[in-house]
Amino acid sequence: MRTSKSKSLRFTRIHLENWRNFTLVDVDIQRRVFLVGPNASGKSNLLDVFRFLYDIVSIGGGFQEAVRNRGGVSKLRCLAARRYSDIVIHVDIGDDDNKIAWEYEIRFTQDKLRIPTIKQEIVKNDGETIINRPDSKDKKDDKRLTQTHLEQVFANEEFREIADFLLSIRYLHIVPQLVREPDRLIRGSDSFGTYFGADFLEKIAKTTEKTKESRMKFLNQAMQIAVPQLKNLELIRDGAGIPHLRARYKHWRDGAWQTEEQFSDGTLRLIGMLWAVMDGSGPLLLEEPELSLHSGVIHYISQMLARVQRSSGRQVLISTHSTVILDDEGISLDEVLLLEPNDEGTKIHKADEFEDIRLLLDSGIRLGEVIMPKTEPENAYQLTLFGDQK
Repeated sequence: MRTSKSKSLRFTRIHLENWRNFTLVDVDIQRRVFLVGPNASGKSNLLDVFRFLYDIVSIGGGFQEAVRNRGGVSKLRCLAARRYSDIVIHVDIGDDDNKIAWEYEIRFTQDKLRIPTIKQEIVKNDGETIINRPDSKDKKDDKRLTQTHLEQVFANEEFREIADFLLSIRYLHIVPQLVREPDRLIRGSDSFGTYFGADFLEKIAKTTEKTKESRMKFLNQAMQIAVPQLKNLELIRDGAGIPHLRARYKHWRDGAWQTEEQFSDGTLRLIGMLWAVMDGSGPLLLEEPELSLHSGVIHYISQMLARVQRSSGRQVLISTHSTVILDDEGISLDEVLLLEPNDEGTKIHKADEFEDIRLLLDSGIRLGEVIMPKTEPENAYQLTLFGDQK
């Protein structure tokens, strides 16, 4: 059986049926991916596929919990899907030498009691089928079909490399209010708190001392570039043991500090993104990293991520509305996926499928200026008339 380190693996293809906005998706994905599209086209929902797979294998997670945290099967099933259609997720996992080293597929629905139920689970390694459920044991005891083999240590021994790879996925989309007030968690799940920053400071505090020291040194260097007046950034615990970030600025008197409660949204989001870049070596999911940041900082995000990829080989998937991010000349057209909503659900196209995009780029127009107009609402200009309503 093929063995390779998880850090060299990546998602190479994704196939979806009836998942949220998407009735059907089948697209190859590169080591770096930029997701662009109109509001409510499904960029977050596409990234959530990978979070869903992570939740299945995470400690305290599992298939049932992953579905429950998203409101159940009926909330996950595409509204454009035909009645009672199954939800299908299929991913190919590999590297540059072998793009289909592993295949994992899960097809699921819900029973009459609305309990999520697996209709099929398939694992292949180099084209050879390892499991294909339901098997004879499942047919004797249908309760087994409420769990995946992927999440069960005793059942996934032959393909644990997939589980380890999925467990290496990282997603952090900082909600500044949750970092400042973690008790205001907007969802009841620990995983959603982790995703949106409710336990972000505790996570930093629990990092091993050597790793934390190295990362804080990097954070200081990066933040002093983005915020030149910042003199020092450090992590402390208060008298109750609660972790806090605090910063001192060059123009302040000695002894004057500002904690995360006073940090701007942009500062907190930038710190969160930089930490996520350093945390792990598996696929990194970034959702609109440009939020609250100055265009002078946004301009270098894609270059920073490219450098991370060169050193670690990790995959990065980014959703964005930013023309500035896409203006990096190092972005190739096959790295850009354009989401297009219609009456039958959102479709996904590679940017290199559009001849007009290639022609405009050849004429010297920047990628962001070519791509983003395709995502604008057709009649967006009518918003200027809003104030005239009587």
